[in-house]
Amino acid sequence: MLKVADLSKEYPTARGPLRVLSGVSFEMAPGDAAAIMGPSGSGKSSLLYILGGLEPPTSGTIALDGKNPYQLSATDLAAFRNKEIGFVFQDHCLLPQCTVLENVLIPTLVAPGSKEVAARATQLIEQVGLADRIEHRPAELSGGERQRVAIARALIRQPRLLLCDEPTGNLDRAAADNVAEVLLDLHRLQKTVLIVVTHSAALAEKLPVRFDLLDSQLSRQPR
Repeated sequence: MLKVADLSKEYPTARGPLRVLSGVSFEMAPGDAAAIMGPSGSGKSSLLYILGGLEPPTSGTIALDGKNPYQLSATDLAAFRNKEIGFVFQDHCLLPQCTVLENVLIPTLVAPGSKEVAARATQLIEQVGLADRIEHRPAELSGGERQRVAIARALIRQPRLLLCDEPTGNLDRAAADNVAEVLLDLHRLQKTVLIVVTHSAALAEKLPVRFDLLDSQLSRQPR
């Protein structure tokens, strides 16, 4: 369960504090999925980074299965983020010198596992439809294929929370639809809490819940 309570975020500026989030509160259970939409600069990415343990809020609390990441030490926070939270960004952020399999395994390097880890990586690569690309490097893949590798990498440690920042923003419509289908299929299979920040109305329509972020306020939109 993800619980967000009265979350606010301000940034210092020459003219005084700039508030991008104010009183944001919501809850999501395992298997829930939501899109967050809003104009550029509205604070969508800031909210995602706060939820992902990358940037502390100015006030308010976050709890993932009862644990507030910002109450952890820096070392414990890094371990929590690696195990409990998966990230997919607009840029796939793959290492160009590594194969598909090696890229998917990168999050496990800080906590090496057994042969089961490699088997899970192979299974995820198959699930995203890239079994025949497992030894290829990113330069040999299309944009959509690279993003599917990024999804597999984000899920390798079976996180409870999956955060996506414009995951289809760099793709054409056909590739975007394919990536969205893969993302949602794996989300349903693993029962993650899925939050997707997007400007794409087509992608947002595929998720059961939509929030709009405007004037620092997050509001749930009717379907």
